Amino acid sequence: MTKTTMIKAITQALDQEMARDDKILVFGEDVGKNGGVFRATEGLQATHGEDRVFDTPLAESGIGGLACGLALQGFRPVPEIQFFGFVYETMDEIAGQISREQFRMGGTRKMPITIRSPFGGGVHTPELHSDSLEGLVAQCPGLRVVIPSDPYDAKGLLISSVRSDDPVVFLEHMKLYRSFKQDVPDEEYTVPLDKAAVKREGTDVSIIAYGAMVREALKAADQLAKDGINAEVVDLRTVAPLDEETILASAKKTGRVVLVQEAQRRAGINNQVAGLIAEKGILSLSAPIAQVAAPDTPYPFGEAEGAWIPNARDIVAQVKETVNF
Repeated sequence: MTKTTMIKAITQALDQEMARDDKILVFGEDVGKNGGVFRATEGLQATHGEDRVFDTPLAESGIGGLACGLALQGFRPVPEIQFFGFVYETMDEIAGQISREQFRMGGTRKMPITIRSPFGGGVHTPELHSDSLEGLVAQCPGLRVVIPSDPYDAKGLLISSVRSDDPVVFLEHMKLYRSFKQDVPDEEYTVPLDKAAVKREGTDVSIIAYGAMVREALKAADQLAKDGINAEVVDLRTVAPLDEETILASAKKTGRVVLVQEAQRRAGINNQVAGLIAEKGILSLSAPIAQVAAPDTPYPFGEAEGAWIPNARDIVAQVKETVNF
């Protein structure tokens, strides 16, 4: 057990999985000798060779097409899209090919592809780098979308994703890469896919979040406790498909729900979670389902993102309004 950052946990997961299975290939823009723009693949080329860890041209559509072809030939590709804001360039390959290939082939072929990509704001990146576009891929049947919120889950969920025979979009929030450390086992381990986690038990209200907003939700819960409000924090972890059982159990337990996401209100995952609770758990609630999300505008320039991205203060304010409904 070692205290480590999320970025190091991700590197370790890739290293251990590549040592275990020689069919795993890692490729993308600058992932080889440079180790990627955030150094997530640092040292992997030196350890596993240029044939298994290699750079591609600056062409996301080519990265997606290569991943699809390699999977059909029995490999387990782990391509990197350097920033998820560039996913538009390869949406045809992801949504039009990779997501439906197993259906198209009647289950005779698998698509064991794990598409890794950094996303999210708070680190003052240029335009198109920080967008939260998880809602786009979460709406594609045939894709699993995984978003860890801490180093332990990042390693375990990435290993589970790479071992899955289904295509996974694995999104890593940039602000979480090096913002804190957590105890992470040195050996390989898995965290189950499609399973949310209750990160903090509570009785008065359920704060349901994912990615970096889980950290803000936990901060908010600590502040709310000082005011006598016992908040439960649920981390979705896999945002497609949703863990309906855990979500509905928490909503029934507390009777109040506040959904939190960094993405714009019209985007992200919140609306799907709200629809689920409204359809299957509405009679358990004593207050309307509330949402905390970014404004419905394009992502702002770096100077303004601090006022645009939701934070613990916003969550506290909304929770108090919901509890006092």
